[in-house]
Amino acid sequence: MQSFELNRTDIQRLKQALESGDEELKALLSEYHASEIAILFASLPQESRDHIINILPSETASEIIAEMDAEIHPERILENLHPERRSEIMEELDYDDATDILSQLSEDTQNEILSDLDEEDASHIRNLLTFEEDTAGGLMNTQVLKVNSRLTKTEALDQIIRQSEEMEEFYTINVVDDKNLLLGIVSLKDIIKSRNTVLIKDLIKEDFVYVKANTDQEEVARLISQYNLTSIPVVDDRMHLLGRITFDDVIDVMEEENTEDILKISGVSEDEALSGNWQEAVKSRLPWLVVNLGTAFLASSVIRHFEPTISKLLLLSGYMTMIAGMGGNTATQALAVTIRRISLSDLTDNQAYRTVLKEFTVGLINGACIGLVVFLFALFYDGNLMLGLVTFIAMTGNLLLAGIAGSSIPLILKRIGIDPAIASSIIITTFTDVFGFLLLLGLASKLLL
Repeated sequence: MQSFELNRTDIQRLKQALESGDEELKALLSEYHASEIAILFASLPQESRDHIINILPSETASEIIAEMDAEIHPERILENLHPERRSEIMEELDYDDATDILSQLSEDTQNEILSDLDEEDASHIRNLLTFEEDTAGGLMNTQVLKVNSRLTKTEALDQIIRQSEEMEEFYTINVVDDKNLLLGIVSLKDIIKSRNTVLIKDLIKEDFVYVKANTDQEEVARLISQYNLTSIPVVDDRMHLLGRITFDDVIDVMEEENTEDILKISGVSEDEALSGNWQEAVKSRLPWLVVNLGTAFLASSVIRHFEPTISKLLLLSGYMTMIAGMGGNTATQALAVTIRRISLSDLTDNQAYRTVLKEFTVGLINGACIGLVVFLFALFYDGNLMLGLVTFIAMTGNLLLAGIAGSSIPLILKRIGIDPAIASSIIITTFTDVFGFLLLLGLASKLLL
């Protein structure tokens, strides 16, 4: 099955079907997967989204709402639905999906919606709403398959069959004691292969991976990826089983975290929605541009200091831009690699040292190669050997410093508790501009005048 890509034809067909009547609209929608309809919703007005959700079966409607991007605001659909219809859809949603959507609404609206639900469903969702959104507790689903360690294989299978009726899929079975304390996990395969009289406690895998409810979602994603897990149990501080997190939830987390890091490195606040309007974009980006302007004044002050040198050697102005630009590119490359390494795991002192040493080496070699090209250009095009030497040293030195700065600054910021993705790019840009200008203009003042 190929991935779905939004195009004008799909949008036009959908809009035509909306005008033609419900029967034609249902026929068209039957050609699409729920996730594809959720993507199409981005191109429809709120009124059309509400109408589509109202005419589809509750199960399909719930799948579409669960697949909708947060930026399209699925919670608005729930607000607009008739209470009875809303309850039907809410009962079809997994508890974690229902919680994610309800968390975007006011407390009064949450209580209004929950009051119409079955008490058991409402209780599960209220419990999940107490956890921070970006933690394991906020990510987990409380629909979890568990059996008591004292059960035999036959008794456990009866329990598994009964519990699985409420679950779409499951991968491992959690084993608990009489107090709901998590003792370990067991695979369905091991249960099926064992004798009918064997006790579940004899099949337990005690060496298993779990997370606490307050574990950061990024750490959860790292553990599932590291140990190739399909799901991971969530417990409280006393090891009571609370729920589970499946790999499909983690895929969304990884996408969210990667997007957040990319935006931060670019100086864009994580609060700016990718599909937001221009007002949101200005509000998000302007503060960082103001900070960047302040650092630009520092680089400008270096140029002002060497104005006499520049006025006598106008050729330097072209090389200034070249050296500063190459330094910025080199620093950005080192920064991207280092932040990615930090996001994947906490680097030890030795790993941090090796990271900086690697970028030092790369910066030195690349700087020498690029510097040689600039030297030859200055020698043959401008006919000035000393100018070529100055530009060679400045280019090599700036790329060397850029490599060190791009790798060490995010590590230092991480060590002192500052998010390296937010602050590193502005600091490094200033660093490479200032030192690039100082090297070129300082050397030119000494060697060319």
